[in-house]
Amino acid sequence: MNARAPVSRPLTILMHCVYFPPEVGGLESHVFYLCRALAGMGHRVAIVTSKSQRGLPTHEVMDRVEVYRTWFPARNPIGWGLHGMFSTPRTAALARDADILHAQAFASVMPMLVARTGRDQPLVTTWHTSHFLMREQSPFWRPIFRRMIQAADHNLAASREIADVGERIAPGSTVEALTNGVDTERFSPVDPMLPEPEGGRRRIVVPRRLFEKNGVEYAVRALPLIAESHDVEMMFIGDGPERARLESLAGQLGVTERTTFLGARPNTDMPGLLRSGELALFPSLMEATSVAALECLSCEVPVAASNVGGLPEIIDDDVGGLFEPADPESLAARVSTLLDDPDLSLRGIEGRRRVVRRWSNRRLAERHLDIYRTLRSNRTAHRSNS
Repeated sequence: MNARAPVSRPLTILMHCVYFPPEVGGLESHVFYLCRALAGMGHRVAIVTSKSQRGLPTHEVMDRVEVYRTWFPARNPIGWGLHGMFSTPRTAALARDADILHAQAFASVMPMLVARTGRDQPLVTTWHTSHFLMREQSPFWRPIFRRMIQAADHNLAASREIADVGERIAPGSTVEALTNGVDTERFSPVDPMLPEPEGGRRRIVVPRRLFEKNGVEYAVRALPLIAESHDVEMMFIGDGPERARLESLAGQLGVTERTTFLGARPNTDMPGLLRSGELALFPSLMEATSVAALECLSCEVPVAASNVGGLPEIIDDDVGGLFEPADPESLAARVSTLLDDPDLSLRGIEGRRRVVRRWSNRRLAERHLDIYRTLRSNRTAHRSNS
């Protein structure tokens, strides 16, 4: 009789992240889908996050994930720091029973370091977002980041660019680039939520929050150039402080009739909204690996994107194309070329194939489990040899 392979026991995993659904964004989606996938594999997953919106409960269970929310003062570095400080007691209490601690983004590292004081749970950090890249040259932040990277047992980064920066900040440390994952069952080629534009007009979707770093201004500036050769409209999905300025800019450029600003929409609406366009546009000025771009590809929507950050790691001519950032002419030329392609939809089909093969949420969760179990095994072996 063949010996039965040992069965790995379920892990208790504690995450910390400043933002979590119902907040909308790439970081929030990544952390939620990762937690949900790990819980779906039979592991106990809890997350400490913030009461970033009024009326959110202090504790709830979302898709088998235990969510604990603590005080949140403001959406800025001071607010993140204060949230980290005041979330530490809850984090420390939950850490007592955890096998693995995982800090999502730099604002979560200090609460986790304090929470594991006197214990020996492995700490994993993931370095996301442009906020890290924007501060890595700061004389104040750079030594803090160095100590955080060195303190972790395993560092992950959402793009190769972020990983390279992390290794440059902390020489001798290894930062693994691991592209964010997509829920390929939810983000799939569903029926469009909106009817097709009338009169043969083409529709481009721009699923971007309206912040300066996302470069939406350059999509608006490119629209009149694209409209010279194509009857086209842009649908902006997302909200933010730039909205009024962008709507005004569309009026100044004479393209108000070609723009629709939908504002923030729930994540459940996104597959149908993305499928309501034949091309998705990401004019980012700074980007990690965009979860939203991967979600578009997973829905078989081709993507045109700025050649910045982690976007070239997921976008090429087979699934859309790249253009120069902050350059309306380059953007317009790339979009026009794609709209002229009679086989544009085939790029979307290839995009989904690629996401399912390389960047599904299942694959992401399996890699995290490999890391967690290796770290636990190393700790157990170390204690046995001590």
